[in-house]
Parts: sequence; structure tokens; C-alpha cells
Amino acid sequence: MHSLHSPHSLQFTAESSSNGMHERDFTVGDVPGVLWSPASGTDRAPLVLMGHGGGAHKKHPSMLGRAQRLVTGCGFHVAVIDAPGHGDRPRSAQDEQAVAELRTAQAAGEPERPIVVPYNARLAEIAVPEWQATLDALQELPEIGADGPVGYAGIAMGTAIGVPLVAAEPRITAAVFGLMWPDALVEAAKRITVPVEFAMQWDDERIPRDACLALFDAFASKEKTLHANAGKHFDYPRFVEADSAARFLARHLGEAVTSAA
Repeated sequence: MHSLHSPHSLQFTAESSSNGMHERDFTVGDVPGVLWSPASGTDRAPLVLMGHGGGAHKKHPSMLGRAQRLVTGCGFHVAVIDAPGHGDRPRSAQDEQAVAELRTAQAAGEPERPIVVPYNARLAEIAVPEWQATLDALQELPEIGADGPVGYAGIAMGTAIGVPLVAAEPRITAAVFGLMWPDALVEAAKRITVPVEFAMQWDDERIPRDACLALFDAFASKEKTLHANAGKHFDYPRFVEADSAARFLARHLGEAVTSAA
């Protein structure tokens, strides 16, 4: 049994409520996270783990927007943790070096792939066990429980961390991914058999079309759906895809989508 000071014990550090959501900041060991839940009641409900993008953090507006749909629209719990070197977590010398190399490449118009792929792979090695420890801790909460359905959603760096996580974690039974190179992810994707929804930008100048298609092709899921949106990388239709992801997760995690209050 874990003691209160176990490295994997969950400690709530702050809470508030607004717009139909109850927000609780937490730590699991030294990893900070946030759990959003329906403001009314403590009924058992599915849990969705969300991975934020590179350079972002657990409460980035994109995370808050997706959580709002899933919590108030579907009645789900949603958890996000800061990735290593992001948000409220310190940057290592390796993090600082990778960010500097990326900024230099971007300024020179050089490819980002040789920098971002290995950097994200290193983050995933750290983050996957952190996510598993967080899931262990969250499932001890009575409103989530050890046998409740769990989904995952994350694009870009959220996919770079999420693909190896979903491949390693049998408790996750549906996943939403997108916008990532396949290089470090193909072998993990081949081990994923749960339903997958995958989004890409058809004219992406950062992640070529064939790269996204190669990653989608690698998933071993019998049920997988590809969303190809017109436009470049930053034309990604966040609201359209967030709504679609909510419907997808609601369908597979066993809850009906209701209109948001």
C-alpha cells in the first residue's frame, strides 16, 4: 500500500469551479497536473487523458477548450499533466539545447524533423511511466474507479507521447492523434489495436502528407478514421476536430454526447 508520501500518491493542491467544470490541480510525485470534472455531482464517469502540444502546458487554451467539450458535453473527467520541461516543470540542459536548436532551424528555414523527432522521443520515454503512475492515482478516486473506461487525446507532441503510451497501456481503449512524423512511432503504432481517430493537414509544410499517412497506416486498429483537412500546419481546424474527438470518445467510452449547457 502506498503511503501518503509515496512517489505515486496524488495530492490535490488547488480547486475552483467555473462554466460547469470543477478544476482540481494535483501532483503525482513531482509531476503537476489538472483534473477537470463536471461541476454537478460525483457520479462515476469515463476519464480522458489529454496530451498538450510542444511549447504548451496543461492549462493551454486548447486543453481548456477540449476539456470543456468533454466535461460539460459528455460528462467526462479530463486530466492533463505537464510534459517534461513544460509548464510548471523545470527545463533540463537537454531541453534548453533542443529548444535553441529548433529556434535556429526555424529562423534559417531548415527542417525541424531531425530535431523534434528525437527530442519528442526522449520526452516520451520519461512521460509514459509518469502518465501510467498518474492513471494509477486517478483510478483510486471513487468518481473514476479502477474499472472505468479511459481514453486518450493529443495531437503533435501529444501524439509523440500518446502513441507509445497507448501502445503500452491496456487500460486506454480509444485514442485521438494527429500532426506528427512517424519516424519514432511506427513500431508502437503497430501495437495499437484500439479505435483511433487521426487528423492531418493535407498541405502541411512541416509534416509532409506521406509522413502522416505512414503513421496512420501503421496503426493495427481495425477501426481507424483519417481526417484530412485542407490547409497548412497552423490551419488545423481546432474547433472542428475537438468536436469530432468528443463525439468519437463519447461513442467509444460508452456515454452519449449531450448538448453543452
